[in-house]
Amino acid sequence: MTTEPGAENFDDLDQLAGEYVLGTLSAEQHAVVVRRLGTDRALRDAVDAWENRLLELNTLATPQPPSSRLWQRIERSLGDRPARPSWWQRLGLWQGLAATSLAASVLLALALVTAQPPTTTYLVVLVAPTTQAPGWVIQARDTHQIQLIPLGKTEVPPDKVLQFWTKGDQWKAPVSLGLIRPGQQTDVPLDKLPALEPNQLFELTLEKLGGSPTGRPTGPVQFIGRAVKVI
Repeated sequence: MTTEPGAENFDDLDQLAGEYVLGTLSAEQHAVVVRRLGTDRALRDAVDAWENRLLELNTLATPQPPSSRLWQRIERSLGDRPARPSWWQRLGLWQGLAATSLAASVLLALALVTAQPPTTTYLVVLVAPTTQAPGWVIQARDTHQIQLIPLGKTEVPPDKVLQFWTKGDQWKAPVSLGLIRPGQQTDVPLDKLPALEPNQLFELTLEKLGGSPTGRPTGPVQFIGRAVKVI
């Protein structure tokens, strides 16, 4: 039995189905899954289970109309920026925005399911700088601790590590938040840093084993994003 290109990276059928439904697969991997759905009953069942699971979560969320202040901000933003057709026509950008919106919706629905009040104050979606594909989500229930949540599996060479960084607009340099294990949810305290603020930069870089020797990012950026205040 031969394996189609792009499918060999997913040993877990449930993980593959989940990433297909969430929209975080590459274009090649998405095409592979679409072809497999016609013949693979187990994969179809896994996809159906994920869709039903998210549908149930979505029905629990009460629609919230945007405030007049939000519309005013949008209108001001559109009025201040010249049109850039070539930028808006990028397919990768729209795919990234769609997956980002879905990730935020899933986080909100999960909070509702667990009967917890919507206390998330900041949200960050970390995307790959070249493809705009979302790879991680950061949520903060207060300004002194964040939760880093993977949206998929990040491949890291055996001689490298992922290092987590942040930088406020007024900071002189980024600060390391530690080393991160690929695919693992991590709680990160910010108690020794200034309070989390809108537009604060977060990124994951690829560094040598043990982390950056300089205390500053030295390797290529794998994922990057900025904090958005949601409450």
